[in-house]
Amino acid sequence: MNIEGKRVLLRAIERHDLPLLQRWANDPGLQRLLGGWHFPTSARDQEQWLASLSCRSTDQRFAVDARGGGMVGTANLVSIDWKNRTAFHGMLIGDPASRGKGLGVDTIMAVMRYAFDELGLARLDTDIIEYNEASLAVYTGKCGWQVEGRKEDAYFRGGRHWSKFVLGITARGYRDLVASSGYWD
Repeated sequence: MNIEGKRVLLRAIERHDLPLLQRWANDPGLQRLLGGWHFPTSARDQEQWLASLSCRSTDQRFAVDARGGGMVGTANLVSIDWKNRTAFHGMLIGDPASRGKGLGVDTIMAVMRYAFDELGLARLDTDIIEYNEASLAVYTGKCGWQVEGRKEDAYFRGGRHWSKFVLGITARGYRDLVASSGYWD
């Protein structure tokens, strides 16, 4: 099963995606925009990572294909809590030429539609490093997410600490956004 947006298609990550994923994993400019800690990634690391993915119902990772343009990024729903109906979401547009063209917005909208309308989740969370202004603008401006908190000195990058913005959206917030924007019309 694929998850369709208006401009993107979310699909399973396949072995043939690994060279591109490895290139993105080793791109310092891209990695400094993401949470977590990053180490140099080998082809073997990528193979082991792919082998560790499964059909577990608590962690889902997707390749993001631009219609007619191939893979441009990744998205996920992880730490799915089926009892409380919540999950953590992350995404990246790894291809620099594909940024700023609405593919990130469509990816987030497609993930939300899948999470809320297909999986029946009630809430999604994410966090963003303070200097990633483009991601903050996309999530809060075009996709309806709310900044719910700020954790000071949560990330260490480039020899200094940076804040982490904690964002969230509820199924109700998503549905209100779709109704007011007509996104899926």
